[in-house]
Amino acid sequence: MTRRGYELADHEWSIILPLLPNEPRGVPRVDDRRVLNGIIWGFRTGSPWAEVPERYGPPTPATIASCVGEGGVWDRLLEAVSEA
Repeated sequence: MTRRGYELADHEWSIILPLLPNEPRGVPRVDDRRVLNGIIWGFRTGSPWAEVPERYGPPTPATIASCVGEGGVWDRLLEAVSEA
């Protein structure tokens, strides 16, 4: 995490990127890193999704959260980052 604690550092992103689903379905996804940073911001601040700053994209984390939530991807992401 960067100093602010809300954004993934390059080395963290390099661990996460290969673990993300790469076969988008339905609506095209926006920048995954930006959206994950927004999800992290929401978790760290306790704010509702509608209050996530615009720099993290539209307040629709369900687009990536649902994709990443399937098949244990969140678990693999957390495990990989924890091990690193």
